[in-house]
Amino acid sequence: MRNLVLVLGAGIFSIVPGHAQDAASGEKIFVQCKACHQIGENAKNAVGPVLNGLFGRKAGMIEGYSYSAANKNSGITWDEATFREYIKDPKAKIPGTKMTFPGLKDPKQIDDIVAYLKQFDTTGKKKAEIGAAGIRFAKAP
Repeated sequence: MRNLVLVLGAGIFSIVPGHAQDAASGEKIFVQCKACHQIGENAKNAVGPVLNGLFGRKAGMIEGYSYSAANKNSGITWDEATFREYIKDPKAKIPGTKMTFPGLKDPKQIDDIVAYLKQFDTTGKKKAEIGAAGIRFAKAP
């Protein structure tokens, strides 16, 4: 009887949806962002600022980009939680932002875009990762 309870309990957890982050899928989703933003080693400010090294930086701080006062004065330091709120509805998170994107509503797409953005350091290089055997390797371009 105890084994039956364990099996049933395990079965319940297997049907709960989980969202694994997929950077390759995030790259495809980023196509929507490319109209305004660049990322990578040769990225430049465009309609929107460069997104290299996004997580951990303060909002409104990329040199050479003309931010809205709302963004500069938001007090936000970008982390995953803040970015997830923002990308769902930018104008709700930062009223007065210049960003006109209506937002991503699908949690899986948000997971994937986060995974994609997290790959890039402040110089636009893809960060090294630790593989299953504990070996550091750089992601292929």
